[in-house]
Amino acid sequence: MTTDLWTYRDTTMGTSNLTDFKVEAIDGSIGKIDEATTDVGASYLVIDTGPWIFGKKVMLPAGIVDRVDTAEEAVFVNRTKDEIKDAPEFDESRYRDAQYRDELGGYYGPGGSSHRDVP
Repeated sequence: MTTDLWTYRDTTMGTSNLTDFKVEAIDGSIGKIDEATTDVGASYLVIDTGPWIFGKKVMLPAGIVDRVDTAEEAVFVNRTKDEIKDAPEFDESRYRDAQYRDELGGYYGPGGSSHRDVP
């Protein structure tokens, strides 16, 4: 089954305000959510990695969110810290652009550098 990269795998994930939730990669914490969208077919998270990678921001497609724990205010993603650290540079002037999402999809999606099968 192919998962749409820009859609939450579980439709209930996009119903909560995820801003300021912490983000947990497969191998540990990577920062907190600055912005989260629930746009159909275009949902994403903007993560502030804080001091972990010198204040870098990254944009993650909603499809790599594994689960959300609202009690703990944590979002768990199906990528490692290194995969997220090596992601394309966050471009604040273009991040709402479909073309920019396509470029990120090349990294996170099937055949991309950080692709992993999502159960």
